[in-house]
Amino acid sequence: MSFEIKLPLFEGPFDLMLFFIERDELDIYDIPISKITLDFLNYLHHLEQMEIEVASDFILFAATLMKIKSRMLIPKPELDESGMEIDPREELVRHLLEYRKYKALIGTLAELEEKRMSKATRGNVLSEIKNWDSLDHVEAEIQDLDLYKLLNVFQKVINRFASRTDSTTHTVVQYPYTIEQQKDLVMEQLRAKDRVPFTDFILYNKDKIFVIYTFLAILELLQLSQVNIKIGEGFNNFWVEKLDKD
Repeated sequence: MSFEIKLPLFEGPFDLMLFFIERDELDIYDIPISKITLDFLNYLHHLEQMEIEVASDFILFAATLMKIKSRMLIPKPELDESGMEIDPREELVRHLLEYRKYKALIGTLAELEEKRMSKATRGNVLSEIKNWDSLDHVEAEIQDLDLYKLLNVFQKVINRFASRTDSTTHTVVQYPYTIEQQKDLVMEQLRAKDRVPFTDFILYNKDKIFVIYTFLAILELLQLSQVNIKIGEGFNNFWVEKLDKD
């Protein structure tokens, strides 16, 4: 003979705790931790015997219950700042009360949703009749058209087609700068001086592309360990220094 063991599945550990409290008619403010912990562990053992994967939050909750149980076995109770004894179950009770409140609210919202889904919108009968009439009588859609409206729509279509068929042109500009050229320029400036502020390169040529190429050249020289940079004076300014070969 074979038999089956059916266990109710709970949404989470707090749901299981409330089930035990309601089943045994326990006082939620005075939870018997030993009994609750034993019931909780028995439920997890049954799940494991049925080869059901136990969620990590259930395991964590079981460990929390055992931690509370061990704190209650300590002969010397814990005291708060005012000298009152701290109940290790206080935080657990607070979370259970919050969970029970939200669970009751969710049940109420579920009932309202079910009632709302069973209803159908009344709608507007006059507008629905007009829509059906317009679908059934195609000639009614064009009875308000005139020549001006047709020409206006035709002109819009022609303009859209003309703008779509216009060829797109791309202009490629060849800038008279290269990274190698700017590297030579930087090293030439450093031969005359030990260090040069970056603002001097900007004053040398204020073209934006020239400044960008020069900055990229300085970065490449920095990577090649031919120059060094140090923070200088002014906004976004720095010194470019030539490194000795040694």
